[in-house]
Amino acid sequence: MGLRCYFGGTAIQTLRMAVIPASSSSSRFIFGRPLSKTLTLNSLFLRRNNVNYLTRPPFTLLTKALAATAVQAAPPTETIDRVVKPQWKAAIDFKWIRDNKDAVALNIKNRNSNANLELVLEIYEKMLAVQKEVERLRGERNAVANKMKGKLEPSERQKLIEEGKNLRDGLIMLEEDLLKLSDELQQEAQFIPNMTHPDVPIGEEDRSIVRKMVGCPREFSFPIKDHLQLGKELDLFDFDAAAEVSGSKFYYLKNEAVMLEIGLINWTLSEVMKRGFTPLITPELVRSSVVEKCGFQPRGDNTQVYSVEESDQCLIGTAEIPVGGIHMDSILVESMLPLKYVAFSHCFRTEAGAAGAATRGLYRVHQFSKVEMFILCQPEESESHHEELIKIEEELFSSLGLHYKTIDMASGDLGAPAYRKFDVEAWMPGLGRYGEISSASNCTDYQSRRLGIRYRPSEPTSTNPKMVKGKFTPTRFVHTLNATACAVPRMMICLLENYQQEDGSVIIPEPLRPFMGGLGLIAPKFSRAE
Repeated sequence: MGLRCYFGGTAIQTLRMAVIPASSSSSRFIFGRPLSKTLTLNSLFLRRNNVNYLTRPPFTLLTKALAATAVQAAPPTETIDRVVKPQWKAAIDFKWIRDNKDAVALNIKNRNSNANLELVLEIYEKMLAVQKEVERLRGERNAVANKMKGKLEPSERQKLIEEGKNLRDGLIMLEEDLLKLSDELQQEAQFIPNMTHPDVPIGEEDRSIVRKMVGCPREFSFPIKDHLQLGKELDLFDFDAAAEVSGSKFYYLKNEAVMLEIGLINWTLSEVMKRGFTPLITPELVRSSVVEKCGFQPRGDNTQVYSVEESDQCLIGTAEIPVGGIHMDSILVESMLPLKYVAFSHCFRTEAGAAGAATRGLYRVHQFSKVEMFILCQPEESESHHEELIKIEEELFSSLGLHYKTIDMASGDLGAPAYRKFDVEAWMPGLGRYGEISSASNCTDYQSRRLGIRYRPSEPTSTNPKMVKGKFTPTRFVHTLNATACAVPRMMICLLENYQQEDGSVIIPEPLRPFMGGLGLIAPKFSRAE
């Protein structure tokens, strides 16, 4: 038996772009929370406070209630200031939620979620009652239909016709109620986060545990500079021109910084490919539904996603999203697993609410390059692959001579999809603090239940001797994991600040030199006298 988990949602904003129709984890999951808003339009969804979800305008069901896989549908045309119909559905084990109510409730509390478990269960019970009544009426209707097959007196036949008509009318009304309840249940369940690994520390970020410390801060015999000053003096960045062209938190890379970015990307891809990962370059525009299925919010007050005006597309905030969608709505052959990808992409984030000295320069920007690792595997193997991912990250950072610490993140800082997450924070001397340079998350089947990614075991999962020979073995949902191999801007910060020299130059670490045309030093281009 695998671990049971649920769905949640993490923050991902729109540039003054039009509203995108909202849609509304071995493990069980429920959905991410689909709140939606643009910078210029009102929120699509009513706030949870002071709203009775059982009396709000109903959604129109696009797939059968409690569908086992995610289904894509056409977007609605009206989206402003009202609840909109869901565009997709995922496999949700509501019975497990009900049977494990206390554990789910505690998990919601530990993860600082505002999911309304009581409301989810209330709607579920109502739906079951209506479903039972629907089945009763269907049985009665079938019985009436069978009676009419024989020879009957005209009066008796007319009586059965009237009875059948009444049953049909009543059934239509109940089926409509059933579909409405199913939609409401799906919508409300989206707020429930993933379950949490038993070893995860409970509490806020300050309760996170350092599981490994590598190296120590470099000691400098001269006054150190931060990456902004180094970049200016070495003519590597231009934030001012980018601010005029694109806005704040954008930048131009110049001269050796261009070579450094390309070198970091190629070196990282080369190293990860040696470990059996298939390289990808992904689309950087994806459908908003795929963003939601991966557990991110394309809309909302604090969303980090840029959405495209008058379109159902979003710019990606991480290659995790398009890589997660590459096997969407498919059944994989067990022998294919694990599937390991290493993907390069540009990433776009609104960084809503980010400001201050701690986020200056390259540390928090709207557009950046990143190399992301992604694994799809059998449920029994996800924890070992999680350790594999963090080991790869640590090997990469160690080979560059960085001082860093690996952290087992506390429950309050996991984000909704992660069952467990390890962050790596590296020492950035110019900024005078540790800064996050990567994270590795085991999302179990949180994402696959939403994306509809399953596999068929080669051997029966049941030991029931009555299993009919030749029948297909039941499918199972894969587990998904993701990890940052190289977030280029923050890696640049680490390299520039840690390898700066007294004369203002910066040494290039040995592993990167073959990927930078043999360049071993970034030197000042003119003397101070000039």
